[in-house]
Amino acid sequence: QVQLVESGGGLVQAGGSLRLSCAASGRIFTINTMGWYRQAPGKQRELVAEITSGGSTNYADSVKGRFTISQDNAKNTVYLQMNSLKPEDTAVYYCNAARKVAGLTYFYWGQGTQVTVSS
Repeated sequence: QVQLVESGGGLVQAGGSLRLSCAASGRIFTINTMGWYRQAPGKQRELVAEITSGGSTNYADSVKGRFTISQDNAKNTVYLQMNSLKPEDTAVYYCNAARKVAGLTYFYWGQGTQVTVSS
């Protein structure tokens, strides 16, 4: 099992910045990919950014150039630096971890943290 605890959400004005953190514990040595998803009211959950254990990253087009995902392996923590925030970035942000074991992929989720961007 993997446990994920997020922090760092809040209220910010458009153009501002926030940094989200996600601390992982448990069977972290088997995690292949960690990422951030978000879900706005009335919308489906969508991928924001992800990073593999090898450091490769992937971003949604809507956040490229504004958001940066990074990881600190010593702290078992993944970060999402969000700059130039827009009102449309308002959502609950969820940390995600994926483990591949014996050909199966297991997904784990954090509790979510609210990000609100005012115009």
